[in-house]
Amino acid sequence: MPLQLNRVLDPALAGFDDIIDVRSPAEFAEDHLPGAINLPVLDNEEHARVGTIYKQVSPFDARKLGAALVAANAARHIAGPLADRDGAWRGLIYCWRGGQRSGSFATILGQIGWRIDTIRGGYKSWRRLVVDRVQNGSIAAPVVVLDGNTGSAKTAILTRLAARGAQVIDLEGLARHRGSLFGAMGDQPSQKAFEGRLAVAMEQIDPARPVILEAESSRIGNLNLPKAIWRAICDAPRIRLAVPVGIRAAYCTRDYADLTLDRDALQDKVRALAALHSRDRIAHWLELARSGQMEELAAGLMRDHYDPRYERHRARFATQRESLLPVKDLTDLDSIAARVEAEALRLTENLRQSRS
Repeated sequence: MPLQLNRVLDPALAGFDDIIDVRSPAEFAEDHLPGAINLPVLDNEEHARVGTIYKQVSPFDARKLGAALVAANAARHIAGPLADRDGAWRGLIYCWRGGQRSGSFATILGQIGWRIDTIRGGYKSWRRLVVDRVQNGSIAAPVVVLDGNTGSAKTAILTRLAARGAQVIDLEGLARHRGSLFGAMGDQPSQKAFEGRLAVAMEQIDPARPVILEAESSRIGNLNLPKAIWRAICDAPRIRLAVPVGIRAAYCTRDYADLTLDRDALQDKVRALAALHSRDRIAHWLELARSGQMEELAAGLMRDHYDPRYERHRARFATQRESLLPVKDLTDLDSIAARVEAEALRLTENLRQSRS
C-alpha cells in the first residue's frame, strides 16, 4: 500500500533508511523531498526520449522502451549505490506522480527481499503540501521582524541568534542571496526548492516561542516570497537596528570582500544602476570602484541608493509596532544579538497581553 503523506515533514518519512527519488537528474535538481537521494531509472535524455515516443508514436511503444531502460538502470543502481545495503535495509521510493517509474524500481528491489514502500501521488503530492503550507498556511509562532538598512549586519545577527537558541528563519540563507544587487551567493535554488525549504522550516517551528525573520521585500534575488511568509513580515512588529552609515559602510566592505576582488564585475554592477541615478553619480561610483576606495563606494551606495529605498519600503509599514535599537558599532555582534532577543521577547509578550 503506497504511503499517504499528510504533512511536509510527515512522521512516516522517518521510518526509512533511504528516501530515493527515481526521477531524472534534472527533475531532482529542480526540487526533491528533504534528504532524498537521486537514483534515476531514466536519465535526462532517456526521460525526454520516452516522453516524445509516448506523445508522437504510442503509449505502448513508450512503455516498452521505458521498461528496458528502467531495468538496465536498476541493475546499475543495485550493483553500485545499493551494493552495501544489507537485508534489513528499508527504502522509500517516489517518482513524479503516476508511479510507473517508482513502481517498477520498487518491484525489482522488493523481489530481492528488501522492504520497499512508495509514495501515493509521488513528488507531486508532497509538492501540493508544500504549496498549501507556504501560500495558504501561517507561521504558528509569534513573528518579529529584524529591520535595518544595508550593512546593519542583520544576517550575521540572525546567525548568532540561532546559536543562542533563538528561533530564526534565515530567508536569505535559504534563498542563497543577500537581498541586494550585490547579494548573490552562488546559484540560487529554484522557486520550488526555495518553497520546499521554507515549508520545512515552518513545520519545525515551536509555536510557544517567537520566531525572528529578517525584513525583506517580496523578492530575494530571483525568488518570490510565498504569501504566508510575506503576510507574516507585513503584519509583524519590528526591531530596527539604527547604525550610522560610516559604521555600516565599514562592515559592508568587510562582509562583501569577495566582491571587491573582481573590480570589473563590481563596475558592471554599478553600471546596472545607471537608469536610477545621474551620469555624474554613476561615474563617481565607477571611479571609486576602479581605484579601490571600497568603503567610500559603500557609503555612497548606502546614502544615495539603498537607504532611500529602505525608507520608502519601510513607510509601507508605518502603522506596525516598531522598536528602535541604536547600535554604535558592529564589533560585538553577540551582545547585539542578546539585545535583539530580549527585545523580541518583550514585543511578543506585550502583544500577547494586548490580545488577552
